[in-house]
Amino acid sequence: MKTLIMIPAYNEQNTLESLIREIEQKCPEADYLVINDCSSDDTLSVLEKIGASYVSAPVNLGIGGAVQTGYKYAYENGYDIAIQVDGDGQHDVAYVRDMVKVIESGEADVVIGSRFIEKEGFQSSGARRAGIRFLSGLIWLMSGTRVKDVTSGYRAVNREYITAFAENYPDDYPEPEVIVVSSLSGARIKEIPVIMRERTDGISSINMKKSVYYMIKVSIAIILCRISLGIRTGNKNKK
Repeated sequence: MKTLIMIPAYNEQNTLESLIREIEQKCPEADYLVINDCSSDDTLSVLEKIGASYVSAPVNLGIGGAVQTGYKYAYENGYDIAIQVDGDGQHDVAYVRDMVKVIESGEADVVIGSRFIEKEGFQSSGARRAGIRFLSGLIWLMSGTRVKDVTSGYRAVNREYITAFAENYPDDYPEPEVIVVSSLSGARIKEIPVIMRERTDGISSINMKKSVYYMIKVSIAIILCRISLGIRTGNKNKK
């Protein structure tokens, strides 16, 4: 199946070249696209220097807008599978083939790379793990789907969800909300074990000051998503 690896990138000048070389070595059968989200460092210069496949946003779109740009590209260019990989090098692309196999077999529509199944590699801080467990429980309550690594950005979707996400994708911190949207629309979601690396360069988009805002914002977004989709489903049933 025709596969695209999408790499949203904001100020990742020091990690992109090694990531792209790794993709070329470990995933030669897949195409890739870097979505340069109006980086203020030398990300664009690095991409041009190495002859990378990329698009550049004229303004900063945020992670949701950057990922949706990747889905739009995948949709318009006829890809069957789209896989999101972070630009900071934390995701080992050796697992891309495992994700593709799950989609190709028809076992799932959405595949999430989870660091919490076998609990190997970088596990994040204790505070973040507690927050992830809380969001995991909230998502289960709102959608009936149990996902352990709800904030993982390492995920693959099939053509059906490429089409859906090209049209509509959450803003800001989208990963947990996307699980609810996908689950309530009938997606089969599967987690597979992956090993993630600790960030060696750059700054996470979620720092200590933003953690409280993140938890409140994402929790409200998940609840509102459940209410909104529930209302839509009810209206359809009445018709």
